[in-house]
Amino acid sequence: MSKTLESINQRLKALNICVLIPTYNNENTLKRVIDGVLNYTQDIIIVNDGSTDTTGQILSNYASLQQIHLPENKGKGNALRRGFKEAYAKGYAYAITIDSDGQHFPDDIEVFLKTLETSKNKNLLLIGARDMSQDGVPGKSSFGNKFSNFWFWFETGIKLSDTQSGYRLYPLNTINDIRLITNKFEFEIEVIVKAAWKDVEVKNVPVKVLYDESERVSHFRPFKDFTRISILNTCLVFITIFYITPRNLFRRLKKKGIKRFIIEDFLGSTDSPTKKALSVALGVLIGLSPFWGFHTLIVISLAVLFRLNKVIAFTFSNVSLPPFIPFVVLTSFKVGQFVLGTNYTYSIEEMTQNFEVVKHLKVYIIGSFTFAIVASIVLGFISFLLFSVLSKKNSLVSNA
Repeated sequence: MSKTLESINQRLKALNICVLIPTYNNENTLKRVIDGVLNYTQDIIIVNDGSTDTTGQILSNYASLQQIHLPENKGKGNALRRGFKEAYAKGYAYAITIDSDGQHFPDDIEVFLKTLETSKNKNLLLIGARDMSQDGVPGKSSFGNKFSNFWFWFETGIKLSDTQSGYRLYPLNTINDIRLITNKFEFEIEVIVKAAWKDVEVKNVPVKVLYDESERVSHFRPFKDFTRISILNTCLVFITIFYITPRNLFRRLKKKGIKRFIIEDFLGSTDSPTKKALSVALGVLIGLSPFWGFHTLIVISLAVLFRLNKVIAFTFSNVSLPPFIPFVVLTSFKVGQFVLGTNYTYSIEEMTQNFEVVKHLKVYIIGSFTFAIVASIVLGFISFLLFSVLSKKNSLVSNA
């Protein structure tokens, strides 16, 4: 072993890193991958996910390496979970996962190692970013990666260039504490989203990639696996909107206190006054609209779509919190009466007890949308003036 390779081996041991290789029917490339990794370390765990080709015979030549042989194929996610469990039980702190189909280069192990060594935050999950624009990369892989990147950003707020690469470094202590439920290709999306929700720093590192269709075997089934991934993302989006975003908002509020929260997250935001004002207007518009039960889903989705401030939009959408609902409904009816020229008499008691809302739904809906639009325009305009004044003051203070 050369001095360079020996140095990498020692550095891997110092950080307590193993290499995890899940494999399923990759007899053409498996030996090359294992031999390549052995140049850097013998701390290797191989998970044979019920292969039916000559994988077993190939692995018999590596008896000194830790191996897990699953009796039947249950999917890459299951294989990784078994590998993580074994690695954690053996006391490893990190696991670098590398696919056995030959697309990854073992010499990029040093890229992960160097990034971890130089990072102040050791609670780190690294994903190898491939050049998906190079020749030989299948179009479906490039599209699938862009699709995955978008939803990961929506669910975590983190922008990555590659979320589907299987070449990764995982912090095993954190991964061991995450409840993971998927077993197939969608696992690699679930784990990075939930890791980000656990405040793990998830980032890309550049790696090389080789797509050799003459020897590479892909077990990705476009229809079935894409459907699984879509279902998973749907669930993660709902959790993001109804739990993660409100949780993070209230965590910041609790940690900073109301005064500091307003100053830093509202007034101190780097967003322009126009963007902040539009975020206020969006929150008020959706919060006063008659989409009861869906306010959070709609406002977060639109804030992401139009790239507005999610914190501000979400906060102002709560103008219809339960204590204010009767007054919002009553005002909506009054506005609806005015717009339609009707002359009913309503009281809060009648609407909450006698279901007048249902009886006069047309009046309510028209009044609700009108009230929401007018209130959003007025409050948006006032917010723009306030944010503009505060922005100028902050600019003068910083230049003084």
